[in-house]
Amino acid sequence: MNDKLIGSLLVVISIVVIIAYGCLLFNPPNWHIMGMKVDEFLLKLTGFVAVLGVFGILGWIGYTLATTPPPKPIEEIEKELEEELKKLEQELKEEKKEEGEGKE
Repeated sequence: MNDKLIGSLLVVISIVVIIAYGCLLFNPPNWHIMGMKVDEFLLKLTGFVAVLGVFGILGWIGYTLATTPPPKPIEEIEKELEEELKKLEQELKEEKKEEGEGKE
């Protein structure tokens, strides 16, 4: 399926769900779900999903913070970079020496 078809399908589904939700909320039939009228059930379900989403994300952030190791201090990273730079400079000096000896 191409992206335009999927996008159009999502728009149509969204409009249908919005209209159905509005109709069930503001003009509810005389149905009962789990002992509640349809409009009351929809409001409770919507509130629960909102709380679930917010605190689910908050819990995920907390879990990530708790299980991720702390980053190295900047000073340690700077030392490693300096050491690597010294190694590269040493290699360059050795290569220049070898080139100089090869020409003679």
